[in-house]
Amino acid sequence: MNMTRRGFGAFAAAALSTPALAASRSAAPRLIKPPRLRPGDLVGLVAPGGYASDRVIEKSVRNIEALGLRVKLGTYLRAVHGNYAGSVQQRLADLHAMVADPEVKMIWPVRGGSGCISLLSGLDYGLIRRNPKILLGYSDITALHLAIHKRTGLVGFHGPVASSTLADYSREHMLAVLCEPRPTYTIPMAPENAVKAQTEPQFGIRTFTQGVATGPLIGGNLSLLAALCGTPYAPDFRGGLLFVEEVGEAPYRLDRMLMQLDLAFGLANAAGVMVGVCEDCKPEAGERALTLDETLDEHLKPLVVPAASGYSVGHIRHQFTAPVGVRARLDTAAQTVTLLEPAVS
Repeated sequence: MNMTRRGFGAFAAAALSTPALAASRSAAPRLIKPPRLRPGDLVGLVAPGGYASDRVIEKSVRNIEALGLRVKLGTYLRAVHGNYAGSVQQRLADLHAMVADPEVKMIWPVRGGSGCISLLSGLDYGLIRRNPKILLGYSDITALHLAIHKRTGLVGFHGPVASSTLADYSREHMLAVLCEPRPTYTIPMAPENAVKAQTEPQFGIRTFTQGVATGPLIGGNLSLLAALCGTPYAPDFRGGLLFVEEVGEAPYRLDRMLMQLDLAFGLANAAGVMVGVCEDCKPEAGERALTLDETLDEHLKPLVVPAASGYSVGHIRHQFTAPVGVRARLDTAAQTVTLLEPAVS
């Protein structure tokens, strides 16, 4: 039988309703929502990835206190091991101590960087399941969100790190998601990003396939999503709203990463695909290469599921907080993401 790629995508998506796949999904942990964040709560400041300078730590403390919260510093917050914030054992010790401390209500990494993937096999998932807490961050923190969600069912929060410069847009949507358990919550894209798109095209929203899609939010930094493929921590985004973002990667690298996700689970098997703002993802000057837009075209234009790029997630100042695992609706015409259940209890 002769079948086009678009036709095959529809066929593959329909195959998700097979009993075998339904059985594999039923084995996934039930969704666990951490308690909401309240004024005066204690926040654990940790560095599970890249090392943190005193200046970055001080800025993070100011950010937390400005939100009306208190700070507890990780024991090894200032440790350095190469470009990592201490050894694997030190970084695990800080995470586990914050999880075990009943007074700590949120764990907020000071930054991303690299190295979080090295912690996954040593994490105490039982401890995390018994003490569900908000973990907030993006970039390299993606590895923690996805592994913890897959092993425990706990919702993770892809949003600003503690040292981020919080714009009004980012602060508003972060606090709404973390502090207010609403039955539904609609997030529009940042108007500031639309203004930036006039001079920086990567901030502009491009719709590849119009439509409305519903499913659990699954995703984060593209490099980490690709790196987890083939491991026990790889997120199965079939039937989910896949969101990805990246920074500082040449388009040919993005092509490889997207192809890896496609080969692992099939982009056409997602309920919808949302690409964030990919900053500084362009070929070297004078290099013979596809552009960012051309690369995304090759992967997203053939899809029959709703797909768009330029959404307000990523290594950008104006970003919204996406709760990993929470059921949501993507509307490409309205350019909104609506959470269909509270992300916290």
